[in-house]
This record gives sequence, structure tokens and C-alpha cells, in this order.
Amino acid sequence: MTAATAAPTVATDPAKRRSTQRTGWQYVGQLFVLPLAIIVIVLFLAPLAILFFMSTQSWPLLGRPTSNGIDNFVAIADNQLFLGAIAFTLVYTVLTTILIFGVSFILVAISNTPRRGSKFYRTAFFLPYVVGTAAAALIWLAAVNDTNGIANHLLEVLGFTDGPWGFLSTPEKALLTTLTLVVWKFIGFQVIVLLVGLQSVPAELYEAARMDGARAWQRLRYITLPFLRPTLGLLLILSITGSLLAFDQFQVLTKGGPDRSTVTLVMAIYDTAFRQFSLGNAAALSIVLLIALVVLNGIQMLVLRRKED
Repeated sequence: MTAATAAPTVATDPAKRRSTQRTGWQYVGQLFVLPLAIIVIVLFLAPLAILFFMSTQSWPLLGRPTSNGIDNFVAIADNQLFLGAIAFTLVYTVLTTILIFGVSFILVAISNTPRRGSKFYRTAFFLPYVVGTAAAALIWLAAVNDTNGIANHLLEVLGFTDGPWGFLSTPEKALLTTLTLVVWKFIGFQVIVLLVGLQSVPAELYEAARMDGARAWQRLRYITLPFLRPTLGLLLILSITGSLLAFDQFQVLTKGGPDRSTVTLVMAIYDTAFRQFSLGNAAALSIVLLIALVVLNGIQMLVLRRKED
């Protein structure tokens, strides 16, 4: 009887040891992850919780907050500055995305060749991306200055104008000037990422397609684009998200003018917080923008995943 009862105990000991070892390794793995978890909690989750709390308060910049429920969110419907910023930011996002993708495809076609000088082109395209957005905007502001800007001087020398063109004098010109800055600044990153994606496509597929008589547009449609779909999806998400969060270029170049025609969503939030001194309303606007970004990126990821399937 004693031997019979002792046998199962001996048999289960290795299983218990393996379970104990597995639990120990799990604790070790959690210790390695702990620093990152602390960083996420301190730098993301805690500020997000504070932001949600602020959105339910009437919180002046100088003064004590008082609870007001969802009044800050209800007031968004009457916030003409924010509503106008939504329309302008959407237009800016569409134009920026189309321009950057269109120009980047042309530049990739130029630099994706084994010819001499292709590495020089890649480096030249990427250099503006190294410059900070605010610094690039300051360079652009100096170039389009009506008094002594080099852009106005070049236009006069070429005979296009008799005086200052007024790069920031009208809403259309201000938007066009900012678009040229953004394309010049961010096109290098797009080109490099697309080049990396193109170089990952097996050359054998192109050779087989040529042997089968496939034309250039057929190789582009059935080989290049399917392989580049994840890369294009990533670039699309980054481009749209960056455009919706645009701030530096407009703050430096146009300061929201002329006549508040170039106010972006982030600029509207900044204006609400630090010019109207209403932190509660600014927090509510930030949450609305955050939810819109999460939903938009989620839809893009879902669409891309369905296409890949």
C-alpha cells in the first residue's frame, strides 16, 4: 500500500519541477519587461488619465479647476475655430499625402538605378529630413520674406513678378508655400523607405515576367505593388497621422494666418489652452483628436489586412 501511494508522487515530481522552472522563467521575463512597463505607465498611461480628468473640469490656466461633467465636449459644437481647423486640416492632409506619394514615386524611379550618381541622389533627397521641422520652417520663412527673401528675388530675375509675390499673403499662397516646405522636408524619408521595399522584391520575378512577355505596367501591378503593399500602408499611416498633427510648420510660417485660414487641429488646441486659458476645453479637444486618430489608423490597418488576406 505504501509503495503504491509513493509511486505517483515520484512520477509527478518531474512535472512539478518543470512547472516551477517555467514559473521562475516567467518571473524573470516579467522583470526584464518591467522597466518598459514603468516607462509606458509614467509617460503614456498616467498623462492620458490626467488628460481625461482635465476634460471633465472647468480648468483655467491660472486658477482652481471645478468639475463640469461633459460640458467641455458639448461646447465643441460651438467652437468655430476648431471646426474650421478640422476642414482645413483634412484638405491639407489630402493634398500633402497625394503630393508626397506622387513626388516620391518619381524620385524613386530616378534613384533606383545602378547608374553612376544614384547614391548621390539618395543622399541629397534624404538630407532635408535630417533638419528639424521648426528649423526648416525658419529657413523657408527667410526664403519667402517679402523684403529680402531669395525666392522673391529669383522670381523677379526670371521675370515672373515685378515685386514681392506675397508667398504668405493669401490663404491659397500660404497653403502652397507650406506644402512646398513639407514636400521638401519629408520626401527623403518616403524615398528611402520605398527604395528599401523595392530592393526586397526578388529580381527573379521580374526576369520571369519579362520572359513571359509582361509589360512594365503589368510588372508594376502584379509584382511591385503587391510586394510594396505593407510598405505603402505604413507610409500612408505615417503621412496621414503626421499631417493631422501638423503644428510646427504652420506655427512658424503662417501663425494661423492670414485671417485664421491656416489653423490646424493642434494649433486650435494650443490656442484654446494658452491663449484662451482654458485647459479643460483644450483637453476635450485633444481627446477628440486622439479618438479620431485611433479610429482612422484602425480602419487603415483593417483595410490593409483584408487586402493582404
